[in-house]
Amino acid sequence: MRTQVAIVGAGPSGLLLGALLHKAGIDHVIVEQRSPDYVLGRIRAGVLEQVAVDLLDEAGVGARLHAEGLPHDGFDLCFAGRRHRIDLHALTGRRVVVYGQTEVTRDLMDHRAAVGRTTVYDADNVAVGGFDTARPFVTFRQNGVEQRLEADFIAGCDGFHGVCRASVPGSAIQTFEKVYPFGWLGVLADVPPVSHELIYGNSDRGFMLASMRSKTRSRYYVQCRLDEQVEAWSDDAFWDELKRRLPAADAERLVTGPSIEKSIAPLRSFVTEPMRFGRLFLAGDAAHIVPPTGAKGLNLAASDVALLARGLIQHYGGSDEGIDRYSERALSRVWKAERFSWWFTSLMHQFPETGGFGAKMQLAELDYLCGSVAAQTVMAENYVGLPIPG
Repeated sequence: MRTQVAIVGAGPSGLLLGALLHKAGIDHVIVEQRSPDYVLGRIRAGVLEQVAVDLLDEAGVGARLHAEGLPHDGFDLCFAGRRHRIDLHALTGRRVVVYGQTEVTRDLMDHRAAVGRTTVYDADNVAVGGFDTARPFVTFRQNGVEQRLEADFIAGCDGFHGVCRASVPGSAIQTFEKVYPFGWLGVLADVPPVSHELIYGNSDRGFMLASMRSKTRSRYYVQCRLDEQVEAWSDDAFWDELKRRLPAADAERLVTGPSIEKSIAPLRSFVTEPMRFGRLFLAGDAAHIVPPTGAKGLNLAASDVALLARGLIQHYGGSDEGIDRYSERALSRVWKAERFSWWFTSLMHQFPETGGFGAKMQLAELDYLCGSVAAQTVMAENYVGLPIPG
């Protein structure tokens, strides 16, 4: 097989890149190791920056998002018995939209099926090669038959554990990582949200987030130890702990119910430099991971894809400026988002190693933040999303 761009990974970043390339008339094939049901079964964040919303509109898949998504003009910070709203729209003129990553993926998959573009699912033994030459390729096995897909470029959209980054020689790549000493225990339940906007809570029992996927489906998180087992948490135990961390008025009106999904996610900050290796480009989780505080993961993937699509479109129009500067431009936004996610995580979670002094520093910073319009504006600008470079 031969195509212009081989995309490895059919998550939202690979599918969005495919939609943007389709619109530009650039031939491409997506190769995915998992089944469509597995891809759709992943439970991920659901807060979209305006940049991501605009890209989905540009790709022609924004209709359901606008019909069913929940626009949010702000969110609440809770600490030391106080509750303060960060008014995103008043501070920046922008807002975010709550719309689950699963729904984004479903919309992109439906669009791809409608336009008839090729996606190879359940591909075994996926490997990439030749990206340091003019003839890169992807190999895989489908239905027991070995296949080879040749392309002009390879887009590695296959996530943190994918083959693309792992195929780069160690001498050509540098990684930066911070692993946090706690995780998030998350519950998804078909109950109405306790608040119409997100609540981020700092308490002496640990961090709490009250979020949602729709007006009838809620997503809640509590900070937990890394060595805890999800099986040890009954639904009742989770709801009891969440109530202890919520403001009293919210705890009283919290609606509980059986969990649809329950899991513990570790928190990590991770960046790969560069994001281009010859004719192989990394995008999304293949190149970087952020802790979920502030919901930057999917949004960063979208901005990577926007820059990569722009560069590839320029290449086929006669200019290599976009692909030559892809890594530089993408990393500029990546590191700013990493900084914000690290800062927000550091502000809202309990760090046992910092002791009482660290807890007092958090409260002092939260108190300052709530009293300073300038500080709130900085927070709001980062939360709604910084512009895409270039």
